[in-house]
Amino acid sequence: MSIEIANESGMAVDETSLVSAARFALDRMEVSPLAELSVVLVTLDVMSDLHVRWMDLPGPTDVMAFPMDELDSARRPDAGDTSPALLGDIVLCPAFAKDQARQAGHPLMDELFLLTVHGVLHLLGYDHAEPAEEREMFALQKRILADFKVAMSAAKRRDAQRTNDDRLLGAAGLDATLHDRVDDN
Repeated sequence: MSIEIANESGMAVDETSLVSAARFALDRMEVSPLAELSVVLVTLDVMSDLHVRWMDLPGPTDVMAFPMDELDSARRPDAGDTSPALLGDIVLCPAFAKDQARQAGHPLMDELFLLTVHGVLHLLGYDHAEPAEEREMFALQKRILADFKVAMSAAKRRDAQRTNDDRLLGAAGLDATLHDRVDDN
């Protein structure tokens, strides 16, 4: 799966983690591993311009999704067609998201993970214009985010254990290359 990210926002953001969130959501939605996605982080001014131009709404917003192909029911994984596709672009505005994160009482990265998953779902044809659609999309978004956080925590624990193992091996006079050979077998 190809996921390109461009940070044009002027804010420092953990881009690798955002790509991981997008990849996790796409995997969870059973999107073809040949699919391509672009994530762009922009300034408030750029997002405001996009919001006016494409949604005819004033001011900036947190996330916008621009599907590359025409949206149709075959894009949703429950329709059974998961062929490779150029999905489109997700545009995030970290400066806008920062205020939302503060109001929600969680870190900026948590807000950006939520917005990334939200954007992925939009690219796959989910919407929240109607109450039933909103319930479906937001429930799915919530499940994906919860599973992603569990997966991230498990990965951090494995990394910490690996660091501790390497430290112990070094103290015992064994180097990491021996440890790597043991792991490969």
